[in-house]
Amino acid sequence: MSVAYGKIRALKRVSLTVREGEVVTLIGSNGAGKSTLLRATAGLVPHQAGSITFAGVALDRMPGHRIARLGLRLVPENRGLLTRMRVWENLRMGTYASTPPRSGASADLEEVLDRFPVLRARWNQLAGTLSGGEQQQLAIARALVGRPRLLMLDEPSLGLAPLLVKEVFRIIRQLKADGATILLVEQNAKQALQVADRGYILENGEIVLEGPTADLLRGEAVQRAYLGGA
Repeated sequence: MSVAYGKIRALKRVSLTVREGEVVTLIGSNGAGKSTLLRATAGLVPHQAGSITFAGVALDRMPGHRIARLGLRLVPENRGLLTRMRVWENLRMGTYASTPPRSGASADLEEVLDRFPVLRARWNQLAGTLSGGEQQQLAIARALVGRPRLLMLDEPSLGLAPLLVKEVFRIIRQLKADGATILLVEQNAKQALQVADRGYILENGEIVLEGPTADLLRGEAVQRAYLGGA
């Protein structure tokens, strides 16, 4: 897949695979093209070359709302919450992306609230008044309401205090243990590689390294560039 913004090539013939039940992480410096890759996959920005396939369906030129109804959900870097709406209204929005009729939506919502009890306690609170960690939980919960087949997380720990970062990765580990399929973009390379099964390193819009995360964690180049190794 290739993506350009005018004359700027953000992604150059990137090839990436996420298998069902797998957590895959994409790491790289700011401006490497990580968020662009997620947004292109979700149908939010067009790609100029290559193809995107999800569960055997070609997503090329498919609008974002139809992609979401196939079961692909993106939690964007800015969380994308409706800050002037209440927690429950934001969560209800997550059910609308599912293919109708969604007879199990109420049960899905209860399951999500069991996973994120703080949101049950904040049920009637405006989303914009939540703490940063609570907002991130709400953003992830909203994506989970429709039982996504692929959950894409863009910088879920960005701007959070260390204790809240730890909580976000606890949630990701729990989702992994439950069999979720996740594509994770994350600046915290060490934590991302520790939670994922496989990883890709993106530099200047190109994949320069890929493999099992255990191998990447041991690699000298990754140690130097992303993990503070000697």
